Amino acid sequence: MLSMLVWAMGLPAAGLLLATVPPLPLTAARMVLAAVCLLPLWWLVEGGDALRKAPWWQGLRVGGSTIGLGAFLLVVGQGMTDAVTVAIISASMPVVGIAIEVLLDGRPLSRGLVLGVALSLLGGVMALDGGNQPLALGLGALMSFASVLVYTLGSRMTVTSFPDLSPLGRTTVTLTGAAVVTTVAAGAAALAGAATPQWAALGWLQLGALAIFAIGGLAISQVLWIRSVGNLGIALASLHINATPFYVMLILFALGGAWNWTQAAAALVVAVGVLIAQGVFVRAPMEAPIEARNDPPLER
Repeated sequence: MLSMLVWAMGLPAAGLLLATVPPLPLTAARMVLAAVCLLPLWWLVEGGDALRKAPWWQGLRVGGSTIGLGAFLLVVGQGMTDAVTVAIISASMPVVGIAIEVLLDGRPLSRGLVLGVALSLLGGVMALDGGNQPLALGLGALMSFASVLVYTLGSRMTVTSFPDLSPLGRTTVTLTGAAVVTTVAAGAAALAGAATPQWAALGWLQLGALAIFAIGGLAISQVLWIRSVGNLGIALASLHINATPFYVMLILFALGGAWNWTQAAAALVVAVGVLIAQGVFVRAPMEAPIEARNDPPLER
């Protein structure tokens, strides 16, 4: 829940930045700033040995090919549509997560899981409809869905590819790899004549938006997200994304905005779906999360 709340705060910031910064340089700047924040934090928490022994080459591969690519496609999709369309298409993440676990992990489809996903999707549609927001379809929507697909797969790989690392270590390794790949790509694109940031138009407002987009909407959000994926699995963790419109409404309400009962009801529907999918209302034991299905077992 916290991961989705912080992630949702970054979408309006991205919309502001896209007016002056092209998608690829924006993605690179976001990844670099997030990595710069997480690297010293990881060193302080777990010591220098954790950084020296980390599988950086594997982090470069996983981070660059999935997390970095997914973030770039997200920014491209939002630039071609809007934040609302990105949020609507992101509601498909539970379906993508279940498909990945069924295909790659052999997870059986229980009635509770299917019902929980259905309620989560219903809640997401209710929340966005309650905000009276239109959906923009086309190439931008396709880019947004591709981002969801790549990012969901990358989140699973972040957990399964680094079983000996903590959630903070996994996130730092992959985001650092994504930062390297996207920075090289942005530099190559600039040398090839691609659009560059409008430096004269950048000010404190844009820097603040970048901090929200990178530190909050990526660094903090990703650590919480990877922790939840490791404990719940990608399918169950992704159910929470459909409550993000409600979280945004709560923030706006705290700042003096209006209360939206439709979005509140939608969040309740999503919450019930999450509980059903997690087996709260049934006596049958839940299937072990990703971490428990891989050797060696990780921290609890």
